[in-house]
Amino acid sequence: MKTNTLKFLLLLCSSVAIAQAGHIMQGVGAVNMSMGGASTAQPLDISGTLQWNPAAISTFNDKIIKLDIGLFYSSPELYSTVPTPAGPFSGNTLDDRGVSPMPALAMVWGKEESKHTFGVSAFGISGFGVTFPENMTNPISFPQSPNGDGGFGHIESDYMLLQVGLAYAYELSDKFSIGIQPTINYAALELAPNPLAAPDFPAMMGGTGKGYPTTDKASAIGYGAQFGLFFDSGFGLKLGASYKTAQRFKEFEFKNTYLDGSQASDVNFQMDYPAIMSLGLGYSEGDIDFAFDFRRVMYEDTEGFEASGWQFASNGFPTGAVNGFGWENISILSVGLQYKGIDKLPLRVGYTYSSNPINEDLAFFSIPATAIIKNAYQFGLSYEVSNNWKIDAVYHYGASDGKTTGQMLNPQFISPSNPNGAVPGTSVSYDMTTSMVMVGLSYTFNK
Repeated sequence: MKTNTLKFLLLLCSSVAIAQAGHIMQGVGAVNMSMGGASTAQPLDISGTLQWNPAAISTFNDKIIKLDIGLFYSSPELYSTVPTPAGPFSGNTLDDRGVSPMPALAMVWGKEESKHTFGVSAFGISGFGVTFPENMTNPISFPQSPNGDGGFGHIESDYMLLQVGLAYAYELSDKFSIGIQPTINYAALELAPNPLAAPDFPAMMGGTGKGYPTTDKASAIGYGAQFGLFFDSGFGLKLGASYKTAQRFKEFEFKNTYLDGSQASDVNFQMDYPAIMSLGLGYSEGDIDFAFDFRRVMYEDTEGFEASGWQFASNGFPTGAVNGFGWENISILSVGLQYKGIDKLPLRVGYTYSSNPINEDLAFFSIPATAIIKNAYQFGLSYEVSNNWKIDAVYHYGASDGKTTGQMLNPQFISPSNPNGAVPGTSVSYDMTTSMVMVGLSYTFNK
């Protein structure tokens, strides 16, 4: 019963191919997305505040519930080049995944005379996914070859992470609050082909030519917490800081199947969610609310992301399975501005910048997770229907602003001077754009 409930919440509250910064959502809900994800020191709505700084929920003195639903579209494109006797042969493959839903659910309750505020949330905070069909005009998308010298054929990934948080904030004074938020997470991952499993190629360990297997959808439970500080000067300036610990997961247990339908060996893989440090600055004056956030995402210390390269058998030969993504730490800048000069119709604009976690030497390993957005732009607004009801909306557009590029890698090319097995004369790259429309509805009780 508990597993079915978690699966239902996962489908309700998370999305695939939604990653904006690494594989991390830049914001949660229409209001927070429209501010570029900035809310560590500017708590404009309960969803963004619960996501980025539990201490700041102390600013909400009512019982509020909020639901956001968005439609998200991404367009990754995969390119590759290989040398041939007639010269380089290049091609590209378009993703055909389509539109993904993106809901978020949150609730906060507090009282003006109380120092205690509580909150609960269910957010899809992370995801990636691609669907690149088999393509005879793009070398990387060629069908798998029994000899291991073909492409990957149909490439598909589907990763989703649902986080449920229980937040508590305490006002140490009328200006300073602290907060804590224990979290429980449910993640699901599916890969085709599965690069975490050793392929069955004749050239590798006496195989029979079945290639890489595909996985079923495996799931895992993880735990973590977030801690926050919030300061409101009382004259417009606000400061905030939070630290979200790494979310530690149990291993995914993959059941693998070869393309001919025969069973392959099971594979276990642990992939945690990275720790995130957030620092925020907010300023409110008259009809203007300004927010700026800086985040640091620690991929290099995260299980599943810090490891890279090929796995080796006990005899010292590479198996063809990979160790992990090999991602680097990234920085994220979020900035947003809200204008409240129009009665009952606040307007917002937001911008988000993210550095790229993918090292060009290891770009080949991240083909299943190409959702890297460098620049994102948002425009949003709200309409205050009554004292109790409010409707929010946002439009988002993001772009990778250039390709992530590296060489194709093959363990048969490994040497002391070429530890990753880079194949001379080859290249693989990917880029993408994203767009989204989201609408939110919030209700304030007894106001």
